[in-house]
Formats: sequence, structure tokens, C-alpha cells
Amino acid sequence: MNTVVVTDIERADAAMIDALGVHGVATVHEAMGRTGLVGTSLRPIQEGARIAGSAVTVLCWPGDNLMIHAAIEQCREGDVLVVTTVSPSLDGSFGELFATALQRRGVRGLVTTGSVRDVGDLRAMGFPVWSAAVNAQGTVKATAGAVNVPITVGGAVVRAGDVILADDDGVLCVPRGDVKTALDSADARVAKEAESRAAYLAGELSLDRNRLRGMLEEQGVRYLTAAEYEVEHVRD
Repeated sequence: MNTVVVTDIERADAAMIDALGVHGVATVHEAMGRTGLVGTSLRPIQEGARIAGSAVTVLCWPGDNLMIHAAIEQCREGDVLVVTTVSPSLDGSFGELFATALQRRGVRGLVTTGSVRDVGDLRAMGFPVWSAAVNAQGTVKATAGAVNVPITVGGAVVRAGDVILADDDGVLCVPRGDVKTALDSADARVAKEAESRAAYLAGELSLDRNRLRGMLEEQGVRYLTAAEYEVEHVRD
């Protein structure tokens, strides 16, 4: 491992990041062609939180949170701390004291493939977290890792400065260079969904609006009355 702390990462436009955050994970994921999801292994410790921010990435050794201490210095307002380990580890490497320091710097939340503790305190202070588990067992501070290098989080590669979206639906990574395209596509998707919502409120069926009846017919789906179904499935 290259044990470095990269100090001068580039970040996407703040207004675009906030606009993506309004759309949320599911909408932006679909707008991006169903790419960028971290996966189902990370879940929020709270309900109703929705964040978007620039990734500050941290690569730690299992059972060691030394590099989280180093990463805090590199965080600024609007960032999201994203932490993983060189091999799987579910030790509780993050708690209320870290959250206090990050919140003071304007960091919007934490995404970690490890565990967190002090969960009641984190919820009470309104610091959002998405983690693999909750674990009271702590860590040591003994081995150097890296800050602001590319890391793998679930099914996504996260680079420093990429945009992280997180809400009740999960965690999504938007590459920094794709933010404008993702935002334009998400805006268009939201507009289309608004039209569909209005149509459904007016009584239109999704089968008709999405032209799906032909697909059912092509795949051999038949419409039967209850009586017709019973005739075809008479029990012996």
C-alpha cells in the first residue's frame, strides 16, 4: 500500500452537488443507467436522512482507525467521509467523538464498510451514517493507511472528489466528471415522472402509459375470468 495523504483534491460544483442530493439515490441511479450503487451491504443507522457531498476517502487497516484521524484534517464543508479497510473488518472504528470533529468542519456524513458505535449519540446529534454494522468493539491506532486515494466500497470504486449520495435507499457514487450529465439526466427523469404521476392520479394505468400490454401478449399472457381459470385447473 502507498501510505499517503493527498491534500489537494478537486471537488464538483457545490450547487450541482446539492441539486443531485434533492433527487436522491434511486432517481440518480436510474438516470445514470443503473450504475454507481455501493450495494445492499451498507445501511443507514437513522431514518429520513438524505445527504450529498464530495468524497474524502480513507483506506485503513483492519481494526485500526489511525487514518480516520488523519482524514479529518482534509475534510471541509460539504464533504462526506468514505472509509474502508484493506480486508474486511467490522470493528467499531467510528463514534461520537469523530462525528463531533467532522460536524464542526461541516462534513455531511459518513459512509463506511466497517462498523460504528455510539449510535444513540450519533442519531441525537444528527450526524448521518451508512455502515455495514454496529459494533461496540473499538480499534487501535497503529498502522498507516491512505487518505484520498481510490477505494472500493461494495460494488463501486470511489475516488476522492466523487459525489456521494446517500439516503434511505442506500449509497451511490457519481464520478466527479459525470456530475453535470447525471444532474441533467436526473432532472429529465423527474420531469417525466411528474407527468406519469399526474396521469396515474387521473386514472391512467401504467400498463397503457408504458405500452406494456403488447409485451404481455408477446409473452403469452392470457386474460381469463375466474370461472375460465377454474375450468382449466379442475382438481382431481
